[in-house]
Amino acid sequence: MKLKEIQERGEIFMQLQLIVAIIVAILAVVFALQNTVPIIVSFLTWRFESSLALVLLITVALGVIMSLLVSVPSKIKRIKLISSQKKKIQELESNLQREGGSKTREETGGKVEEEIERDEPELPLE
Repeated sequence: MKLKEIQERGEIFMQLQLIVAIIVAILAVVFALQNTVPIIVSFLTWRFESSLALVLLITVALGVIMSLLVSVPSKIKRIKLISSQKKKIQELESNLQREGGSKTREETGGKVEEEIERDEPELPLE
């Protein structure tokens, strides 16, 4: 898959995420306007009175924040993996230039690709 195709897919995915986020925000506003019934939330010794919509929206927001916090380690791991792969590419390119500047990329491309695939696991596409 070419870099341009990957970038285009990423842009489309980001646009879809934005559209979904806007739809969810609109639905949340409609929900809040329709559910203004006051309720009392009790937790241990703490008591809180607010509208049903506000309590549910706060609960959903806390769930989103918790899921983002859970996903941080995998994102950090992916960033480190990408960084190490970029360094490996730079090393291989510099070795390629040192070994034989007269060889074309087609002549050495197979060896470089085999070495990259052997050394680093492939990232899953999301």
